[in-house]
Amino acid sequence: MVARQMRTLDGNEAAAYVAYRTSEVIAIYPITPSSPMGEHADAWSALGVNNIWGTVPQVTEMQSEAGAAGALHGSLQSGALSTTFTASQGLLLMIPNMYKIAGELTPAVIHVTARSLATHALSIFGDHSDIYAARQTGFGFLASNSVQEAHDMALITQAATLKSRIPFVHFFDGFRTSHEVNKIEMINEDDIRALIDDELVKAHRDRALSPDHPILRGTAQNPDAFFQAREAINPFYDACPEIVQAAMDAFAKQIGRQYHLFEYVGDPAAEKVIILMGSGVGAVEETVRYLTAKGEKVGLLKVRLFRPFSAKHMIQALPKSVRSIAVLDRTKEPGGVGEPLYMDVVTGLAESRGQGRTHFEVDPIVVGGRYGLSSKEFNPAMVKAVFDELGKEIPKNHFTIGIHDDVTQTSLPFDPEFDIEPDNVVRAVFYGLGADGTVGANKNSIKIIGEDTDNFAQGYFVYDSKKSGAITISHLRFGPKPIESTYLISRANFVACHQWSFIDKYEMLENAVPGGVFLINSPFGPDEVWDELPREMQEQLLAKKLKLFVIDAYKVAKETGMGVRINTIMQTCFFAISGVLPREDAIAQIKTAIKKTYGKKGEEIVRMNFNAVDQTLANMYEVELPSAVTAQRGRPPIVPEQAPDFVQKVTAVMLAGKGDLLPVSAFLPDGTWPTATTKWEKRNVALEIPVWDPEVCIQCNKCILVCPHAAIRSKVYHPEETEKAPAGFKHATFKGAEFRGDAYTIQVAPEDCTGCGVCVAVCPSKNKANPKLKAINMAPQLPLLEAERKNYDFFLDLPEPDRSKFQKMTLKNSQFLLPLFEYSGACAGCGETPYIKLMSQLFGDRALIANATGCSSIYGGNLPTTPYCVDAKGRGPSWSNSLFEDAAEFGLGMRLAVDKETEFALELVKALAPQIGDTLARDLLTADQTTQEGIDAQRDRIVQLREALRTVDSKQARMLETLADYLAKKSVWIFGGDGWAYDIGYGGLDHVMASGRDVNILVMDTEVYSNTGGQQSKATPMGAVAKFAASGKPMAKKDLALRAIAYGSVYTARVAMGAGDAQTVKAFIEAESYPGPSLIIAYSHCIAHGYNLTQGPAQQKLAVQSGHWVMLRYDPRLAEKGEEPLQLDSKAPSVPLEDYIYNETRYRMLLKSNPERAKSLLEQAQQNVHSQWALYQRLAKAGANGANEEE
Repeated sequence: MVARQMRTLDGNEAAAYVAYRTSEVIAIYPITPSSPMGEHADAWSALGVNNIWGTVPQVTEMQSEAGAAGALHGSLQSGALSTTFTASQGLLLMIPNMYKIAGELTPAVIHVTARSLATHALSIFGDHSDIYAARQTGFGFLASNSVQEAHDMALITQAATLKSRIPFVHFFDGFRTSHEVNKIEMINEDDIRALIDDELVKAHRDRALSPDHPILRGTAQNPDAFFQAREAINPFYDACPEIVQAAMDAFAKQIGRQYHLFEYVGDPAAEKVIILMGSGVGAVEETVRYLTAKGEKVGLLKVRLFRPFSAKHMIQALPKSVRSIAVLDRTKEPGGVGEPLYMDVVTGLAESRGQGRTHFEVDPIVVGGRYGLSSKEFNPAMVKAVFDELGKEIPKNHFTIGIHDDVTQTSLPFDPEFDIEPDNVVRAVFYGLGADGTVGANKNSIKIIGEDTDNFAQGYFVYDSKKSGAITISHLRFGPKPIESTYLISRANFVACHQWSFIDKYEMLENAVPGGVFLINSPFGPDEVWDELPREMQEQLLAKKLKLFVIDAYKVAKETGMGVRINTIMQTCFFAISGVLPREDAIAQIKTAIKKTYGKKGEEIVRMNFNAVDQTLANMYEVELPSAVTAQRGRPPIVPEQAPDFVQKVTAVMLAGKGDLLPVSAFLPDGTWPTATTKWEKRNVALEIPVWDPEVCIQCNKCILVCPHAAIRSKVYHPEETEKAPAGFKHATFKGAEFRGDAYTIQVAPEDCTGCGVCVAVCPSKNKANPKLKAINMAPQLPLLEAERKNYDFFLDLPEPDRSKFQKMTLKNSQFLLPLFEYSGACAGCGETPYIKLMSQLFGDRALIANATGCSSIYGGNLPTTPYCVDAKGRGPSWSNSLFEDAAEFGLGMRLAVDKETEFALELVKALAPQIGDTLARDLLTADQTTQEGIDAQRDRIVQLREALRTVDSKQARMLETLADYLAKKSVWIFGGDGWAYDIGYGGLDHVMASGRDVNILVMDTEVYSNTGGQQSKATPMGAVAKFAASGKPMAKKDLALRAIAYGSVYTARVAMGAGDAQTVKAFIEAESYPGPSLIIAYSHCIAHGYNLTQGPAQQKLAVQSGHWVMLRYDPRLAEKGEEPLQLDSKAPSVPLEDYIYNETRYRMLLKSNPERAKSLLEQAQQNVHSQWALYQRLAKAGANGANEEE
C-alpha cells in the first residue's frame, strides 16, 4: 500500500483527482466555478497521466453544456466510464440528457460546483439553486461539505453509482468549497482500485450498445406501456440509500474516514437541531461544539444524500429529545410552500409519524430558513441567531438569516460581534487588486505552510466577476489542527494593504485584533507614511496598538525587473513579519516555491524573483507610531455629494465593501439598475497616467479611439471657454477644417485611467527634440492627481461639439463624440472595450444591446457600477444580458419587438392623421432616418406629435403616446465573445443571420473563453496553448466570416483596430446602415494571450501582416449595384507567422514544452495562412483595395 500524502489544494482539484482516475471519457465545457476540474483533466491527459486501469482518459471539449451532456450520454451508452463537470446554467442545459441517463439506469457521476442560477441578475457565486432545479431528473445527489469531502465523496459516488445503477450528481458549494484551499489527506490509487469493483465495471460495459450483441434503447412508447415501464425503476431507488451507505462503510474500512447519509453532531439530548448540507455545515458544526461546551442542548444534522431522500435514515440520526428543527436551504423557490430540503424534511417526518416510525419524545416543530444565496456570508453569529430563534415558543418559519429584510420582515437579527475562532489559529487578511498577484502569492503561501510544515492551512478568496482591476480580499488561516471555518475572518492578526489607493476607500482595520500587524504597500517611506494616512486609520492604529510596516513594493518590483508584479515581494513581507514560520525558513521556502513555479520560464526569471525577495527584506520598514493622531484630513466620502440619491444610498455602500448591510428595500425587485454610475466610482488604480504635449500632437485622435476605458478624451470648443479654465489646463488651436480656429484639448481622467499605456503605444507623433517622447507620455499619477482631477472636471463641462458640422464621420471626427460607455471594469489594456466604446459614440443614443454572458457582460453590467451612460438629453444604450447561449435570439427578439411597435405606431399615425395634422403625419410616416440629422429631425417631430396628442381624446391617442418613441430609429446590437459566437451560441447566431432582420452583431474575438479563464474555443488558432488545449490546439481556427458571407445577405466585416483603425470605423458605420443582419468580427487582444497589453495594437498589426487575420468587408449592397461585394482591406501576408505568434505566451508555451509538436503545428498553420489568403483573393476577385487609408 502506497502511503497517503497530505496535500494543500482546492475543492475542484480534490474532486477532479478522483473523477479523472475513475473515468475513460471526460466531456467538458467551461463554466465558472467548475472550469478548473476540466482544466485539470485536460492537463493530466496532455501529460499522459493514466487512470486506475492504466490508460489515459479521452478528454474532449464540447460546444456547450448540452453538448457535453449529449456526449456523456453517448459515451455511457457505448460502455465507457464517463463524467463531466458543470454548474448553474450549465447543469440546466444538461437536464434533458439527465432524464435520459437516469431513465436508462446508467451509472455515471456529474461533478457540480453548486452555483446561483441567473434570475433577476447573473451571479457566479455559490448556492443550491442549480442542484434543486435538477432534483427531479432521477439522478442521485450527494453533497460534500468541505475540500476533504469533495475528494472523498467523488470516490464514494463512483462506487455507489456502479453498484446502484443510479447516476449521481456529486456537488459541493461553488467558490466556498470549489475555490477554498485546504490541507487534506489524499486518497491514493490503490485506495481507488480497492473501492471500484471491476465486476461492476464489466456489467456496465456488458449493457453497452454494440453491433456484436445488438439491442435497442430510446424507444417511443405509447399509453399502454409508458406508465408501467416508468414504475419498473422503483426497486433501484429503494435500494440506493443502503448502497450508498455501504460504499461509505467500505470507504471507512479502506481509508479510515467514516461518513453517513445523515450525520448528527452535538449534544445527544439536544432539543434544538439545524439541518443543512454543503459548506455551511462547517460554520454550524463549529458553533454547535462551542455552544454544547457551554451546556446548551443543540445539534446539527448534516445531509449528505439528498436524492434519493431517505426519511428513515434521517429520523434514525436525529436525537429523540429534539423539540425544534430549523431546516436551512441555500436557495429561494418563489411561490413554493417552502424550499426543497425543508419540504423533504417536513414530508419525511409527517409520513413517518403517520406510519408510526418516529421515536421522538414530542413531535418537533419544524421551520425553514434561507441563507447564503450567491455565497452570502454565513458565520457562527448567524448560526447562533437560528438556535436562539428555535428556543422561542413559536419560532419564525420561512425566515432569512444574513440579510436585513425590511420589506416582508423575514430576517432574523444576529449579533455580528459573536465570535468563536480559537486563539491558536493565525488569521491574515490581504487586500489586493485583481491581476496584481496577491491571490496567487497567497495560494503559494498556503502551500508552503500546509505542505512543508506540520501546520494546517486554509485560504478563501473574495473577489467579484471581473478578471482584473477589482479588489480581491484573501482570507488565510494557519494552525496546528484541521481548519473547518467556512466563513470569512472577522478578527485578523495580520492585515495587508497591497494598493495605496485602498487607504482612502476601505475600512481595512475594523477587523484587526489589538496588537496585530498592518502592512502597507506605500509610495511613502517610514518617515512620511504616518502623515499621509487618514484620521480614521491613525485612530485605529493607536487604539488597537497595531504594529505598522511599510514597503514601496512597486519600487522594488521596478528595480528588480518584476514590472508591476508585487506578489513575490508582498509574500516575502508577510513571512518576514507574521512569525508563522521562522524568517530564515520562510525565505528558503519562498525561494524553493519560486524555483518550482518559474523554473520552466528560465533561470533569469528565477534570478529576478530571488533578487526581489532579497531586496524586499532590505526595503521593508517598521514605522514607529506617535502617541497621538496628527492627521489633518479624514477619509474622503466614497462618492461626491453631487452624486444621485441612489448612488449615495446604495452604490456608495457597495463601493465601500459594505453591501451586505443594505436592506431589501434598497433594491428594485425586478433587477433593474440605473445606468451611468461608473463615473462616481473613481477606482484610482493607475500608477502612471498619460500626459499630453500639445506642441507635439498632430491631433489624429488615435489615442482616444484605442482607450479601453474612455479615460482619455478630446474636444473642440470655442477658445473663449479657456478663460475659465484651471491653471495648467492645456489646449491647442484645432487644425481641422470643420472647426478651424477653435480650441482643441486632449484630457485624461486621472482616477478612471488604468495606466495601461495603449494610448502612448499608438501615438504616431514623435518629439523631435527628444525621440523617446511622443505627443502623449506616461508619468507618475500621484503628483498629477489633484491638478488633473480639476482639469478633467472642467473638461467635462465644456460643450460637446455640434455633430452636424462633421462633413464626414472619419476616425478623427468619431472621437469627438461623447462615449456612452465609460470607465468599465475591464482589464487594463482590454482589446474588446474600444469597439464597444466606438459603437456607443456612433449609435449609443439609439442602441438596444443584447449581451451574451462573458467578459462583455461582466464589465458591462457587473455591480456595483454600470458603464453605459447617457447624453445631455438623457438618451443612451439600453442594455440587457439574458444567457450565454441565447444572445442572438435575445437580440432578435428585441428587433422583432421594435419592428412590431414601430409598425403599430405608424398604423396609429395614419389613423390619427386628421386629428394630429396631415403634414405632421406625412412627415412622420416618410421620414428619412438614414443619417443622424434625419433621426434628430424625427425626434423633433415626435415632440410635436406628443403636443398634438394632448388635445385628442381617444384610446388610439393614448396608445400612440406610449409608442411614439418607436417612430425614431432604433439600432439593435448583439454583443458577445468568440465562445458564444463560435461555440455555444452559434446555432442561434446562424439562425439570426439567416433571418434577414436588421440586427448588428459584434463578436469580440479573443480566440479563447476569456471570462471563464482562457479555455479554447473554435476561434482558438492552431498551435495555441489554452486551457482545455494543454498540448496546443491541433485544429485550425473556425472561419466565421466565411460562413456569414456564404449567405450573400449578411453584411460582414473582419476588423482589427490596431491594424486598421479607419477601416474599423468605416465597418461600424456601414454595418449599422445596412438594413439587414450585419456581423462585425473584431480582433481583441486579451490578457489570456500572455504579453503586455500595451503592445496589443502592435500585435494586432502583426496578426494582419502575417495573414493570420485578414481584414475584410462584405457588403451585399455592392452586389446589387453590380460591384464586387467582398473587399479585402489587408494586404498579402508580409511577415512570417512565427514573428506574430511567438510574441505571445500562449504559443511560446508549446515551443518550450514540446518543440517538435510546436514546429509541426507552426508549419501547418503557416500553410493555412497562405491557403486562406488565396481563397479570399479568389472570392474578392479584384483583390485588396487599400480601404484602410484615412479619408
